[in-house]
Amino acid sequence: MSGHSKWHSIKHQKGVADAKRGQLFTKLSREIIIAARAGGANPEGNARLRLAIQKAKDARMPGENIQRAIQKGEGALEGSQLTEATFEGYGAGGAAIMVDIVSDNRNRAVQELRSAFTRGGGNLGENGSVAWMFETRGIISIPASGREIDELTLQAIDAGAEDVAPQGDYIEVYTAPGELEKVRKEIEGQGVEIDSAEVRRVAKTTCTLDEHTAFQVLRLLDKLEEMDDVQNVDSNVDFSDEVMGKYEAQTK
Repeated sequence: MSGHSKWHSIKHQKGVADAKRGQLFTKLSREIIIAARAGGANPEGNARLRLAIQKAKDARMPGENIQRAIQKGEGALEGSQLTEATFEGYGAGGAAIMVDIVSDNRNRAVQELRSAFTRGGGNLGENGSVAWMFETRGIISIPASGREIDELTLQAIDAGAEDVAPQGDYIEVYTAPGELEKVRKEIEGQGVEIDSAEVRRVAKTTCTLDEHTAFQVLRLLDKLEEMDDVQNVDSNVDFSDEVMGKYEAQTK
C-alpha cells in the first residue's frame, strides 16, 4: 500500500461540502492561474491546466470562474502576482509534512506557516528534509457504495492503475502521474462514478503515533489546510480509524 493518509482522504472527500466554498474556489482559481501562466491557456497542450480545470469541475466550480482564472493566467485579465512554493516540516512525534502554497505575499505566508508549525508542536525544515519520504502519484477517488472492490481493482488495473485501496466510504485508485487522465477516462468509460482525480504526494512509508500526538498533528494539518495561501498539505502519518473517529467527533 502506498500509505496515503486517512486524514487527507477524509478532508478531500468532505471538502466540497464542509469547506468555505469561497475559499475553496479561490484555491482552485489560483491553481488554474498558475497552470495557465506556466504552460499556456490552451488545456489541450497543457496537462497541468487540464487537471486543474477538471479538479475545479469536480468541486462544481462555475464555468465562468474557471474561464476568468484562465484569462488571469494568460494576462487577458488583471490579477495579483502569485508565487508558488513548497515547504517541508515536522509535526509532533516527528511527523513529516509537505505544504504547497500559492500566495501574493510569500513573506506573509512563510511567517504564518512558521507560526502554525511552532504552535502545533513542530517546526519548518530545510529543503529536502522530508521530501525524500514522498513520491508523486495520481489518485482517483471513487465512492465505495455498491462497488465490489475485487471487480473494481481488476477494472482499474486493466485501465493502467498501479494500486487500489479502500479508504472508508471511498476507494482510491493510484496511478503514475502521467497516466492519471488516461486511467480516469477508461474507468469512467466503464460506467464507474468518480468523485475526484488529482496528482498528489504520497508517503513511501507511514508512521503511527499515540493518540495524544496524533491529535496534535491532526490539529496542525487542519490549521494548515485552513490557511488561504495553502494549496495542498500531505503527511506521512497513518491515522487509525479509531483516532480519526474520535478526532472527527471532537471537531464537529
